[in-house]
Amino acid sequence: MQNEQVLKSVKSVEQTRLTFKDVKAIVKLGLVQGNLIPTFAGAFLAIMMTQRSFLNSIPELLTMLTGSTLIMAGSCALNNFYDQDIDRIMPSKQERPSVTGKIASQSLFQLSLLLMFIGEVLLFMINVETGIIGFLGIFGYVVMYSVWSKRHLVSNTIIGSFPGAIPPLVGWAAIDPNLSKVAWMLFVIMFIWQPAHFYALAIKRKEEYAMAGIPMLPSVKGFERTRLGMLFWVALLLPTPFLMDELGTIFIVLATILNLGWLLLAVSGFKSNVKENRWAMTMFIYSLNYLMIFFVMIVVVTLIQMI
Repeated sequence: MQNEQVLKSVKSVEQTRLTFKDVKAIVKLGLVQGNLIPTFAGAFLAIMMTQRSFLNSIPELLTMLTGSTLIMAGSCALNNFYDQDIDRIMPSKQERPSVTGKIASQSLFQLSLLLMFIGEVLLFMINVETGIIGFLGIFGYVVMYSVWSKRHLVSNTIIGSFPGAIPPLVGWAAIDPNLSKVAWMLFVIMFIWQPAHFYALAIKRKEEYAMAGIPMLPSVKGFERTRLGMLFWVALLLPTPFLMDELGTIFIVLATILNLGWLLLAVSGFKSNVKENRWAMTMFIYSLNYLMIFFVMIVVVTLIQMI
């Protein structure tokens, strides 16, 4: 009998052991990876524009990327900790380890704090400015978005766009604490990009958000108001390449083509026979590709100019 109890205990431990898939869900690995692209692009641009040696900048780059990864992972883990109650209501969140119980709430909380602490230590080791900007990102995502606005304000997505636009500033500050106009333009572009991106996803999940009592724009104001808001934010991107003339004509032309493509797609949402969810997912996929192409393009164009 005692042996059977031991075997059951061992089996129970094995069943609750975290897998890599669980860890990915806890730290929202996809979100972290996506934000590392603009983080690196910000640092790379700073290296090129300050005419620093790339090889000599590798220590700062590696430290910054590691620190950024940790503070983003920690912030996402803390978001999972705080959102456990509403995640249990939303069907798309049912497999999160914080919901299934594969990780205890206390362990999740401690893990998030540890990740953020180590990440901040690394960023402050580079310079004070990088550490402060990283902390502002944490504060914005955890406090301004997760705790304050997400459950109470329809403008939660716009407020959440502030911490979401921090990554390129962290990258730039790690190389050059004196943030230039180009650095701030990267911040502005990421800020403007986010509402249309997240509204598209919110259209598909509007019933879930309504069930959980989260006042997302599609759930509160409906599709017509949401598609108008998405068109507004996408249109705001149009002048941004012209405010980054330091990157050259090739960049301005390519970025404008990218912006016009998204604008045309946004306008197509006003057709009388538009299928809401299909259009929203097309917008969502374009927005993901937009962000990756935009920041990779910045790196490539800058490299070409330096040759």
